[in-house]
Amino acid sequence: MFACFRDYAESLKPSLDEAFTRHLAHLLGDMGSLHHGIRTKILAGGKKIRGSLLCLVTGALGGPLEDALPRAVAVEFIQAATLVHDDFVDQHRLRRDLAALWTLEGARRAVLLGDIIFASAIHMMSELGRDDGLIVSRAIAEVSRGAYQEPLDATSFVGEIEAHKVDAVPYERIIHLKTGILFGAACHLGAIAAKADDTLQEGWRHYGLRIGEAYQIADDLQEVVRLRHAPTATRADMVALAPALLFFVPDMGPHIFKTLRRRSSPVTQELAGEFEKAAALMKEEIERRLRSALAGIEEALPDTEAGRLTRTAPWDLIGMFNEADRQISSR
Repeated sequence: MFACFRDYAESLKPSLDEAFTRHLAHLLGDMGSLHHGIRTKILAGGKKIRGSLLCLVTGALGGPLEDALPRAVAVEFIQAATLVHDDFVDQHRLRRDLAALWTLEGARRAVLLGDIIFASAIHMMSELGRDDGLIVSRAIAEVSRGAYQEPLDATSFVGEIEAHKVDAVPYERIIHLKTGILFGAACHLGAIAAKADDTLQEGWRHYGLRIGEAYQIADDLQEVVRLRHAPTATRADMVALAPALLFFVPDMGPHIFKTLRRRSSPVTQELAGEFEKAAALMKEEIERRLRSALAGIEEALPDTEAGRLTRTAPWDLIGMFNEADRQISSR
């Protein structure tokens, strides 16, 4: 008997970790590296919440775990490869308190390894079925599109603001592609593993999409709250958060523009108030999307333990994220 999604995910994690590591060992078997053990540990780490959610969907629909596990591994492969690429692009030197892969393998090998893992996920799912292969290949393409559309360079972003090319629309697109898509693919694959019909598959895909979008907003919210209490906001801070801030508080444009033109700006009382306003609206939007996630599948949920867990999982997931962020912040 599981009290919440966290309990379910923790009970499933040993099986999911074992399946992930086994497939990864097969994939990397002939790819020698001085950092083989560390590389495997970096790639195999994490809570695997997307894979766990996939398995829960399958269980809620009466499908067997053995049909869900290979699909869960493919989804977690995509997530791992995305993080390998993101760490290099963002120049993050740590991943889960370990050295980021690109700092060990070099940028070229790290990026190529991410590509190999992406391709392997497509191959694994194509062997299961045409629909599985299409879902993961589309997910990889869409996640990459979302990352590509994020602003990275302050100078070019200032030019876009001056030319009035930046508005609220990009944030919807970014959170949908960057995070929503993979959650949606996970739940879609979970429904396929349970042999659900097309209508049910679409409902579960929507369920995952909305959860993923809320998850990304929660991620951005933590950064907004951090800046609310910081003495200064840097140019890098503002580039990363500008799409979210412009979406929720369009009037923040002048503040964003001012910070982007400098290395940093003090967080004045007025700016802190704008951050606070954005944070409140983000919390409301998270709740709205979680309710939307449940609305599409609630009537079809069975009165079982798995069905009950899928009702509360959207809120449990955000709670897990917030708790993990608090633990990191307290270090």
